[in-house]
Amino acid sequence: MIDLNPLVLTFKLAVVATIILFFVSVPLAYWLAYSKSKAKPVVEALVSMPLVLPPTVIGFYMLLAFSPSNAFGGWLEDWIGLRLVFSFEGLVLGSVIYSLPFMVQPIQAGFSNLSPDLKRASYVMGKSRLTTLNRVLLPNIKTSLLTGIVLAFAHTIGEFGVVLMIGGNISGKTRVASIAIYDQVESMNYDVANAYSLILFALTFIILLAVYLLNGGYFKKIRR
Repeated sequence: MIDLNPLVLTFKLAVVATIILFFVSVPLAYWLAYSKSKAKPVVEALVSMPLVLPPTVIGFYMLLAFSPSNAFGGWLEDWIGLRLVFSFEGLVLGSVIYSLPFMVQPIQAGFSNLSPDLKRASYVMGKSRLTTLNRVLLPNIKTSLLTGIVLAFAHTIGEFGVVLMIGGNISGKTRVASIAIYDQVESMNYDVANAYSLILFALTFIILLAVYLLNGGYFKKIRR
């Protein structure tokens, strides 16, 4: 019988990280889509780095930065009471950083593909930028929003390197499903590792399949 704690912790992490990513990614993607700042390529490069950089590299530098033995990590713990190393909060931060491009890029593409006339018409009617974003632009990129949310959620579920480096392998606290699978394989408990893997495989497949069906208008066709 498998321990369900790693699975529960994994989905808790994925939900929390995805919610934070949404509120971070929407304004960031909006800025990247419409900004003409000279700093834009630098920001785009930084956002995209997790796509090509090994997760252990990101996790290693986060481990160094937030360790209580270093100045910044010590300041966080002493003055704010926040310990990011080997904690759930650290897992959340690591997952947000590593899954950021999976949320930002689809939303940025959605904004970029919208007609400029939508914004202009909204401004002519006296609407503010915030109202234009919430009432005009976002409703017209629902597919991009859904894609970004699902990709970030699924990517967080499968993350291994970053969460292992910054969170370690603490039962009930930082041992997510991907780390539990690794543990079971090392212990040659292939049946348990297979059970964890099948659950993650099935759930991620179902989530991605639902997104593709929704984006393809499959359910609308059935209703007709």
